[in-house]
Amino acid sequence: MLSYCDSPLNKDATTNQLYADLLSQATEYVWFFTPYLMLGDKLLDAIVSAARRGVDVRILMPGIPDKKQIFRMSRSYYQVLLMEGVKIYEYTPGFLHAKGVVIDGRVCACGTVNLDYRSLFLHFENNSLFFDSSIVDAMKDDFLATQEKSRQIQPYDMNSHFLRRWIVDGVLRIFAPLC
Repeated sequence: MLSYCDSPLNKDATTNQLYADLLSQATEYVWFFTPYLMLGDKLLDAIVSAARRGVDVRILMPGIPDKKQIFRMSRSYYQVLLMEGVKIYEYTPGFLHAKGVVIDGRVCACGTVNLDYRSLFLHFENNSLFFDSSIVDAMKDDFLATQEKSRQIQPYDMNSHFLRRWIVDGVLRIFAPLC
């Protein structure tokens, strides 16, 4: 186990870099829990690259928001990820506030880090990284149990509403770093 912190006072965004590195090394799966999804380019590219390599990338999000504007902004990333093969699930019984990742049954991280710009770059955060520990299996089991209570999100169709949604999502993503 390795505990670490992120700080806006640090030169590097530790979790952002760590997650990008772990995604680049994943061979089987990478499953994220997060209440918010507003990614920077580096992490977005790492997630897409992993999915393109055939890694099973899943993101578990809340189905019921705590902040409607932030929830809609988080959803603006869905289409891009879904079109690249990332699977996104929304937890239907309530608000999911879990924060973590499980990778290939060997590594996991949990703590206070959300997958949003503020958490990854602007806030003081604490996380712990576990390697070959029993907590990895426990987090994997928890992810699968939570996924059972979730609905899988599908990409939206290329119909008349596609262009409007694509434009709205693009505008929302411009403002994501401010939220």
